[in-house]
Amino acid sequence: MKGALLAAAAAVLTGGASAAHDHRHAHQALFEKRGHNDTGICVPGCTTVYTTITGEAGLYFPPVTATPKPVTTSKPPVPTTPAGPITVPTPIAQTCPTPGVYTFPATTVVVTETITACGASTTVVPSGTHTLGGVTTIVETATTVVCPYATTKTVAGVVTSVIETTTYVCPSAGTYTIGPITTAVTKTETVVVPVVATYCPGTYTADAVITTIVETATVVYCPFTTPAPAPVATVAPVAQAQAAAPAPQAASPSPAAVVPVAAQAAASKPNKGSPKLGAKGDKWAMTYTPYTPSGDCKGPSEVMSDVSAIARLGFDTLRVYSTDCDTLPNVGAAAAANGLKLIVGVFIGKVGCDNTSPDVAHQVAALKEWAAWDMVSLVVVANEALFNKFCTVDQLRDLIVHVKTELGSVGYTGPLTTTDVVSAWLEQDVSSICSVIDVVACNAHAYFNAGTRPEAAGSFVAGQLALVEKVCGKSGYVMETGWPKAGVCNGEACAGPEQQRTAIHSIKEALGKKAVFFSFTDDPWKKPGACNCEQSWGCGEVFGA
Repeated sequence: MKGALLAAAAAVLTGGASAAHDHRHAHQALFEKRGHNDTGICVPGCTTVYTTITGEAGLYFPPVTATPKPVTTSKPPVPTTPAGPITVPTPIAQTCPTPGVYTFPATTVVVTETITACGASTTVVPSGTHTLGGVTTIVETATTVVCPYATTKTVAGVVTSVIETTTYVCPSAGTYTIGPITTAVTKTETVVVPVVATYCPGTYTADAVITTIVETATVVYCPFTTPAPAPVATVAPVAQAQAAAPAPQAASPSPAAVVPVAAQAAASKPNKGSPKLGAKGDKWAMTYTPYTPSGDCKGPSEVMSDVSAIARLGFDTLRVYSTDCDTLPNVGAAAAANGLKLIVGVFIGKVGCDNTSPDVAHQVAALKEWAAWDMVSLVVVANEALFNKFCTVDQLRDLIVHVKTELGSVGYTGPLTTTDVVSAWLEQDVSSICSVIDVVACNAHAYFNAGTRPEAAGSFVAGQLALVEKVCGKSGYVMETGWPKAGVCNGEACAGPEQQRTAIHSIKEALGKKAVFFSFTDDPWKKPGACNCEQSWGCGEVFGA
């Protein structure tokens, strides 16, 4: 077992920022999942809602060096493990009631958003009374700090560690320790001190362990490692660069069609004879959104210039997210002129997947009117709608069937899918969605896994795709992947021009023929976000633009 020794605890998830929904900036909505910082002194980089959470406090028992006593039980002893699912990577307290040989299986926890939990650190103290823990902050002037801190409470003889929030007045410039605890020991001991622990998105693993216990009622803590190297399960990112959310179309939707039962049944089945997706080489597709640096719509000539440049880079497909900004006629014409295919989409940017909603109706009507199906490689219904809780599984399944029926009525017979972060595919029963899509798709950004360096980005993204393919038992494709050229370091994942170049090369080598790179240009119209990276995912220059 490796890693820090922490006490068991529960988690509090961060909240996401919401964006305005005016005509020009509705596409802002999903680009910023990090909240605005409201506790920057204590926990920089994220917004956290703090509440009281509890977990067992206790001592860490070092490895026993005494000769093991013979065990004569007829059955292997069974440790007492915590009840309920393990949702945060705090060490698992395993109680071994009797001497014997115990086996602790490997445990994996997937963290999909930044989590603040009651963790712990260990320190060796001599006999006596000691003041430990707390949160230390340095202020340059008199300041009032609203700060979470970890402490212990005793209720009915049971000691628990908790996170509480305090308002602390720093009367002048200086260094202050907020919320320390006092503990007394009679001999030199290793003491577990509760602390506020923040976990970045990633996959944490507690290794399998077989150990011999020689004392009665021994507690063994099985700590988690830092985020595991790829390929791993999902890391949905706190601040994944997302597809541009569309503004509503100006055209009025067509009246709702009455679809015969037989047609509905046919629409619920994957299309047959769908063309094989992907490229022969290592450059398949690039995302493209026709927005100016200020977030306005680009005109036909600007779109033509961009699309021509993408074609010269060697890509054969563009992914667009919706139908706003005359995407279909303008990007469609430019793609046709440059021999490119399109991945088109129906975008969901708010709660609810009502098939009759104006946003959906506008987009479906625009696709039906355009109907240049010979250019379309794939239709993507919704982008991260499950992860953002815009749709339930059943709602998304019904929406996919609805879109398939509508587009099929005007001649589209190609493949349809939806795309989401890997956690959305893994953490719920999506079998009903699997039954109505032709291929499976995910968005995977290695930058948001704190344990992934740029050179390992390709293996990480490939591992993410393999997980999603296994969920549905279908061929899969990555609808978004990339690396920012500017932003903060997320653990081992640092942003920068050279890091971006390294990561993009790694992804291209690993699965460029099945991946859509995000994105062609930077997006100054976005807010920078907590990671200060949201504007900086443009990777056209890496490919030679």
